[in-house]
Amino acid sequence: MISRRHIAIAASLFWGVTSSFAQSNTVRLVVPFSTGGPTDIAARVIAPLLSEAMGKTVIVDNRVGATGAIGAEFVARAPADGNTILFGTSSIMGANPALMPKLAYDPVRDFAPVSLVATIENILVVHPSVPANNVQEFIRYAKDNPGKLFYGSSGTGSTYHLGSEMFANMTKTQLGHVPYKGQGPAAQDLLAGHIQLMFDAFNSAVPNIKSGRVKALGIASAKRHPELPDLPTISEQGVPGYVTTIWLAFFVPAKTPTSIVDKLNQDLRTIMQRQDVRDRFNKLGMQAVSSSTQELDAVLKQELAQWTRVVREANIKPE
Repeated sequence: MISRRHIAIAASLFWGVTSSFAQSNTVRLVVPFSTGGPTDIAARVIAPLLSEAMGKTVIVDNRVGATGAIGAEFVARAPADGNTILFGTSSIMGANPALMPKLAYDPVRDFAPVSLVATIENILVVHPSVPANNVQEFIRYAKDNPGKLFYGSSGTGSTYHLGSEMFANMTKTQLGHVPYKGQGPAAQDLLAGHIQLMFDAFNSAVPNIKSGRVKALGIASAKRHPELPDLPTISEQGVPGYVTTIWLAFFVPAKTPTSIVDKLNQDLRTIMQRQDVRDRFNKLGMQAVSSSTQELDAVLKQELAQWTRVVREANIKPE
């Protein structure tokens, strides 16, 4: 039998470990993607600056797998002491839960929002053979050729897939889906004319737009991008409310003390306003931003509602 003494010893060990962890001088910034990608690079720009602000060593911890779910679950189950932070994205926190309701984490219940740190705008691009130079011309052409136009995405259930289905639904067009293992292969097939359109990330789309290898019809953000001021948003072109901006943000486990969350939020807001950080993010094809915790909470809930509706209306199933 387990005696009260054994229980007391176990409890003291547990609280001792928890206390030592809370006082740890190391903070884990969990990135649910592999090293070398844009999210990982962005994390490594922020980490040393956050380390200075916190007075602790901030390490980037890549926990890869299950389209980001492994890293997210790790943070959700971590002690709520501010020493484990999730570098979350719109796909991990918005698209995954909408597509896979049986995930081991809930983005609202299991996390406390800290701050947005970056956005990545998507651009609707088409092959030059498509006889359209703006969104309305494309919609008319697609309606005249139902089921004959195909778009590429980085895979079934990706935000690029969901965003394309949302566009088709809002414009009442019939577009075929060709899933790829990443945006890169999809972009190559677009250049080759094997598919006719796709939503591509700003940094990868711009070189092909400038070289004339693809045509840009509209940007899928709430406002125009400062580097392409003449490119109208899709909303401006008769599809009001169409926004599929990718975002990156910091989250900590739920029940993390408000004082810790507020200090981390302030540190991040200061970091993301630095010109050198903004310049480095710009080179990554991102716009450095920041937000209040309430603003991030609203963005998260809007994202969940949007993708849940898209998944239901398009009857999208995970692979």
